[in-house]
Amino acid sequence: MAIESTQLVLVEYPANGVIRLVLNNESSFNALSTPMLTALEAALTKAAEEANCRVVVLAAKGKAFSAGHDLREMREHPSHDFYTELFQHCSRMMLQIQHLPQPVIAQIQGIATAAGCQLVSMCDLAVASTHSKFAVSGINYGLFCATPSVGLGRSMHRKQAMEMLLTGDFIDAQTAVDRGLINQCVDESLLEETVLNMCQKITAKPATAVRMGKALFYKQMEMGIGAAYQLAGQTMACNMMDDSAQEGFQAFLDKRKPTWQQ
Repeated sequence: MAIESTQLVLVEYPANGVIRLVLNNESSFNALSTPMLTALEAALTKAAEEANCRVVVLAAKGKAFSAGHDLREMREHPSHDFYTELFQHCSRMMLQIQHLPQPVIAQIQGIATAAGCQLVSMCDLAVASTHSKFAVSGINYGLFCATPSVGLGRSMHRKQAMEMLLTGDFIDAQTAVDRGLINQCVDESLLEETVLNMCQKITAKPATAVRMGKALFYKQMEMGIGAAYQLAGQTMACNMMDDSAQEGFQAFLDKRKPTWQQ
């Protein structure tokens, strides 16, 4: 497995078409400090530009996926301007995940709290170890997790998201599956294998369809139903003009497996 390092974010290539970005600051529980946000932005930008990249996996080293914002950094800069820029910076990075052409899969071990839980909610797919726990615990310290609420409210039932936001309580991995925050939880020994299997299922599909589909999915979610159907129809018409779709339909008619030209 080839590995590159920017210290705070390791870049790994575990399989063809897959890039794994690994948060690498165990001593701070992979807190989303300003340097970490900057490193993540740079790594995501590079991944988006790599022609052979089909799926991005977001993982972490240590006991935590991410404990959220760096509270020491926040206490050292008690100014409205600093906080405004910090939360805007974090929001830009979160949106970058959604705007990335490739699907992003969170691979979670340990805890994911506050903005770390937000990070999970913003990924397209998420798989966690059975020992993982999730919380948006800012309310326990006098701070409603407003920016994490954006991702949680779009991943989970509103009342379940509000329960987490208002109580600060942890939920376990199976509860996170039941509430829609993550896709599945598995034994930690199977976590990497499960994620790579999911990656392989995606990389086996035509790249054009996957990229068009991801972009359409998030755009239509923010629209009224009429506009959403109009955009979806336009997207499907464009997708049908792609060689992969034509090959897929012909293969179905011929009762054979399609041969994709990736």
